[in-house]
Amino acid sequence: MRAVFGVVILVFVLAAYAVLDGTPAARAPNAQGHDGYFILSISWTPSWCAYEGDSRNDDRCARGSGAGWLVHGLWPQNADGTWPEFCDSSQPAPSRAQTAGMTDIMGSSGLAWHQWRKHGTCSNLSADAYFAAMRSAFNAVQLPPGAGPQDQRVQPADLMGALKQANPDMQGDVAFLTCHSGRVQELRICLSHDLGPTRCDARTLERACAASPLVMPAVR
Repeated sequence: MRAVFGVVILVFVLAAYAVLDGTPAARAPNAQGHDGYFILSISWTPSWCAYEGDSRNDDRCARGSGAGWLVHGLWPQNADGTWPEFCDSSQPAPSRAQTAGMTDIMGSSGLAWHQWRKHGTCSNLSADAYFAAMRSAFNAVQLPPGAGPQDQRVQPADLMGALKQANPDMQGDVAFLTCHSGRVQELRICLSHDLGPTRCDARTLERACAASPLVMPAVR
C-alpha cells in the first residue's frame, strides 16, 4: 500500500512540473501581467476574409469596404515566448462606446471587445489605456503598400524590407511576417512597455512565415 501511495504522489508531482513548465500554463486563465513586451499584430484584412471572414459575411469583407491593414490586437508577451490570456483583472470592462471607438483601426467593435477580454485584461492597463496604447502604437507605424485592385504575388523579404525602410527604428529582429494558406497574414511588431520597437524573443520569431512567394489578395 505504501509503495502504491508513493507512485501516486510521484505521478502527481511530475504532472505538476509538466504543467508549470509548458506553454499552456503560461497561457492559463488568471495569469497576471507579463514580464516581457507587447506584440502589435496588424492583419492584411483581405487575406483574413479569404480564409475566415467571407464565411461570416463580415462587413470588412464586403465589396467596397476598402479594408486593408487593420489592427488585430496588442498582445502582452512574456520574455520566454509564452503569453498570458483571459486574465482576472480588477479593471472595468470597456463600454460599447469604447469598443465602437476602435472600429476605424480594427474594423470591428466585436474584435475590440474580444481583444480586451483575451489580452487587454493581462496588460495591467485600464480599457481606456489599453486601447489608447494600441492606437498610439498603430499610428506610429508607417505601413508598407498593400495590394491594389488586383491580387499580387510578393516576397516576404520585400514586404519586410519595405516596412523597415519606412520605419528606420525597426531594424533587426523587431518585426516579422506571418502567413496563412499561402497568403500574407499579419505584420507582428515587438514593442517595449513604452511602445518603442524591441527585439522579439527567439521562440516568437519561429512563427515567422517560411513560405515564398505569397499571395496578397486585393482590397475589396
